[in-house]
Amino acid sequence: MSDVYELVVTVDLRDELSEQELADLRWHLGIGPQPERLAIVTEFPSVVMDESGHPVIENEPYPLLVQNGAASRVGGVLCSALASRADLPQKGWSLTSRQEIHPDDFEKVGELLCWLAVRVQDTHVLVNDAVWIGHLRFHETLMPHVLEVENGQVSWPI
Repeated sequence: MSDVYELVVTVDLRDELSEQELADLRWHLGIGPQPERLAIVTEFPSVVMDESGHPVIENEPYPLLVQNGAASRVGGVLCSALASRADLPQKGWSLTSRQEIHPDDFEKVGELLCWLAVRVQDTHVLVNDAVWIGHLRFHETLMPHVLEVENGQVSWPI
């Protein structure tokens, strides 16, 4: 049994991202190198053993939406893209990502989605002030769950 989900994120972001934030976002999407200093999701705690065999916590950053190529469980292609909206009336950035994700990664990916939700164009804000951010679908089902961010929390279905 596999706990793999299809995550699709499609957002238009306002034109207020700093160069540091754009570099961070590009790294998380797999379209840029890792910045020296992370600005979006900054803590990636991981328990490792030191030389004497004692567990220690280290920060081991990894990009969150980096999968690219054929999907192993959900079919189709996994990818991420970020495009400038400089030539459009609503300036900013358009982001799309389709990934396979395990519930163990919901917390870290949720941090990134919450960060994005604060920076979306008004068209993504719903009447209850929640932000529509994309959808999540268990790999064995047909119907996706709409993902919203409200009060700094992602509406994960489990």
